[in-house]
Amino acid sequence: MKASTMKAQMIRENGGPEVLRGEEIERPAAGAGQVLVRIAASSVNTADLMARSMGPVVDFIPTPPAVLGMDFAGTVEAVGPGVTGFAVGEAVYGCAGGVAQHQGTLAEYIAADARLIARKPAALSMVEAAALPLVAITAFEALFDRMGLTLGQSVLVHGGAGGVGHVAVQLAVAAGARVFATGHGEAQLELITKLGATPIDYVAESAEQYVERYTDGRGFDGVFDTVGGQNLPTAFEAVKLNGHVATTVSIGEIDLTRAHLRGATLHVVYMLIPLIHDHGAARHGEILTAVAAQVDAGRVRPVIDSVFPLAEAADAHRRMEGKGRLGKVVVQVAE
Repeated sequence: MKASTMKAQMIRENGGPEVLRGEEIERPAAGAGQVLVRIAASSVNTADLMARSMGPVVDFIPTPPAVLGMDFAGTVEAVGPGVTGFAVGEAVYGCAGGVAQHQGTLAEYIAADARLIARKPAALSMVEAAALPLVAITAFEALFDRMGLTLGQSVLVHGGAGGVGHVAVQLAVAAGARVFATGHGEAQLELITKLGATPIDYVAESAEQYVERYTDGRGFDGVFDTVGGQNLPTAFEAVKLNGHVATTVSIGEIDLTRAHLRGATLHVVYMLIPLIHDHGAARHGEILTAVAAQVDAGRVRPVIDSVFPLAEAADAHRRMEGKGRLGKVVVQVAE
């Protein structure tokens, strides 16, 4: 491999995991406002599966040929003009690629917008840190920037054992909230309990039943829906009068009748906006810094389902699409 090139996993067409193939491409350089990072690990998110399979039908999906991958952890190799917050040799993490025109993180290097990254939590390995950025930013924005969660409030997390959900549970517990989370199956319910929340089996109990059991019928102060779609009306049913609902998936036709009758406020969390529109990028760096502090204080830790080498990125996507997954799927780029 030439010194000016790097290994990457690329797609040249949209389709199944098999379209991910290893290639040697040009290594980027740090431009104005960027840092060049040697990537140690990346992780797979639902948005990566969409980018691979759907094609450029929505604004965040890159047009092939493209390198996918949004999350990363790695080491700063060079600092571009105008960057003062980072130095060569520092360990960093962030969600800064794989969207629109931005090169993804299934590669050995990335020229990342310095506003979108932060110093890696010292308590985590590179593999663990790479699992956090997208899900942690999403959870933090939903709970605190949108719903304004505070000490003593009750919050229900739909999908509490999922990628976003398991981090949201930990952040809410750390904030001193009374935290409840839905899941199904022994493994999910055990994880929710371990993370400090009260588990609710959404198959065994209806929203009406658990709202009555845990809130005396009043509803939760806030509901964070990480499932979306037709689950969103269930969130409206579970929230209190004039309460807050945040969701990560509101695409499609959804009946807002229950939200109207409860006077609920609906927040749509779309954490890719800074990458797509260059709007509010600095907030991502601030959130990642705050999350790193919680991690190093022992309050938040990612759950890792499995780790794949870069050459097996297609298998990492297959694992993400499969059943029985608990926690994040990570791609280790460098030893």
